[in-house]
Amino acid sequence: MIVRERPNGLRLFFIIRGSIVPRIKWPLFVTVLLASLVTITHGTLFRLKITMTPIPFSLIGLALAIFIGFRNSASYDRYWEGRKLWGELIIMCRTLTRQILTFVAPESEHSPAWPPFEQGDSRTRMVYRLIAFAHALRHQLRDSDPLDELREFLVEDEAAKLKLAHSKPLFLLQRMAQDLRRCLDGKRVELYFAAGMDVTVTSLTNVLTGCERIKNTPIPFTYNLLLHRTAYLYCFLLPFGLVDSLGFMTPFVVGIVSFTFFGLDALGDEIEEPFGVLPNDLALSSMCRTIERDLRAALEEVHLPEPLLPVNYRIL
Repeated sequence: MIVRERPNGLRLFFIIRGSIVPRIKWPLFVTVLLASLVTITHGTLFRLKITMTPIPFSLIGLALAIFIGFRNSASYDRYWEGRKLWGELIIMCRTLTRQILTFVAPESEHSPAWPPFEQGDSRTRMVYRLIAFAHALRHQLRDSDPLDELREFLVEDEAAKLKLAHSKPLFLLQRMAQDLRRCLDGKRVELYFAAGMDVTVTSLTNVLTGCERIKNTPIPFTYNLLLHRTAYLYCFLLPFGLVDSLGFMTPFVVGIVSFTFFGLDALGDEIEEPFGVLPNDLALSSMCRTIERDLRAALEEVHLPEPLLPVNYRIL
């Protein structure tokens, strides 16, 4: 995710880092170069004058703009739904931690009722498993290996079983439910409170399923393919329709139109998959660090990890 102050004045036109320009620079360059060649030859190719009126370009351009707008709206809906799901994840992790620390009784009369707990306390294990769940979900959405990072938050036996799990976030939620059941059987938590905590675990399952739905159901490929082809053909042919009326201004106008269409097209591509590591994707690592800091602070730990800060205006 790009994190920077909003530029003003002329600075707005010269910002490269965080813009879509690096992704479209070569198609844009080729289009402007083609427009320059068409302007120099005045639309003549192999001694044959290519005459195209601007009217079809006006109609196609309007339809293409509506098409791109609709597609980008669908892409942003996916992006914003992903952000809302991760916002709900933060809420549920904080809520379940509060419920664990408030409603689950100590394992023995010698165990402290409130944090900080002794090493190996089941309440600490449950809270740490929530931290592991957030990190495991991030790794699953980004197709990376979570095992090395998760060992810090899990007991050795649980980490070994996690390695064999098909869905690591789902495995951790199942272990969380099993711990709640053991607390209920051991009369360490009242049935009413256990039911409320199970509702919170179910909400975490809903977040997991919602994120999987976004990741595993992209915008149909045919839809994107048609949009890409139409945008490129339109911009490549546009100089022939403008050269007679605009003359030497043709490359400039074609460059602006191409920048708009190519840029919106590329931006829709980028935010369509919000869980990746591209500059405009969601800052999942930062949100996981927020969850980790909040939950460890709830355990009254002193040495907390530092929050992630932007590097070159970018935060993962």
